[in-house]
Amino acid sequence: MSAAVAILALVTLQRVGELVLARYNTGRLLARGAIEMAAGHYPLVVALHAAWLIALWVCGRNQPVNLFAVGIFIVLEGLRFWVIATLGPRWTTRIIVVPGEPLISAGPYRYSSHPNYAVVAAEIAVLPLALHLPLMAVIFTILNAVVLAIRMRAEARALLVVHERPSRAVP
Repeated sequence: MSAAVAILALVTLQRVGELVLARYNTGRLLARGAIEMAAGHYPLVVALHAAWLIALWVCGRNQPVNLFAVGIFIVLEGLRFWVIATLGPRWTTRIIVVPGEPLISAGPYRYSSHPNYAVVAAEIAVLPLALHLPLMAVIFTILNAVVLAIRMRAEARALLVVHERPSRAVP
């Protein structure tokens, strides 16, 4: 097994595991009275991330690996786990708001309103670069920016509905 295949397999397993965790957390949040907002754009988010992974498998599985970029990606994964751990049972891949509960302001949320989005944007650029696919990094970074613009507007509107002020929500 090549290094590229090992990396792609680990990232794929991680993403599948995160989807399982997100689904579990979403069910628990909804059972507690949370509200999903702006669900209409969610298939676009899923399609983008699926296309990114598929493109990496198709174009990158036989590529040599840039160890410096892999190192950056590993740091990003540490930040990703910090976000997930900070949000705990409130972490999900959907826009879920919990009426009456304060917004998270600990961990990376002390420094950024959207640390998860920043990490994901960096991952989408860095992993293709680790596999020597700069054009793929550019294309998916642009597509992700479009999707994030839609999502962040939807999230801000959701928070205005549920809270007195816009801030950060469960990513």
